[in-house]
Amino acid sequence: MFIDLEGLFSGGVDFVGIDYSFDMSDVEINGARPFSSPVHVIGEINNHAGLVEIDADACFSYTAMCDRCCEPSTINYEVPVIHELVQSLENEDDDDYIVVPDMQLDLDALISEDIFLYLPPVHLCKDDCKGICPECGANLNETQCECRKPVDPRLEALLSMMD
Repeated sequence: MFIDLEGLFSGGVDFVGIDYSFDMSDVEINGARPFSSPVHVIGEINNHAGLVEIDADACFSYTAMCDRCCEPSTINYEVPVIHELVQSLENEDDDDYIVVPDMQLDLDALISEDIFLYLPPVHLCKDDCKGICPECGANLNETQCECRKPVDPRLEALLSMMD
């Protein structure tokens, strides 16, 4: 979705409301398509005394395999999208602002980038996921296996002294 910001930068408009959804179902991550439903964006773009700012939230469901137990899980996210928009910069290395020289903001691209930066590097089904047993492969969230932990070979001689 492209938004024309000319009215906001000129001061003719104080704010533009945002309430729409866009599709990310074609995005593939690690061989899977984790965005099964559209991303819903709600918020507004404001002009506060000459400073144009976007303040919105992107809500979506993310489905992927848990990195500990390998079970599929869905997590609902609400990503804050807050940026200051400018027409030009004197210091081109300043990442604090989004430059929109033609006054056309590609909101889908901006929000997609924010989503990818917000997602955690490890996807867990729950914070206290126990994972799987490295010996028998049992899901430790569902059952307690009877496997013994392997003994460090450097300590094996000490273990034989205890017998």
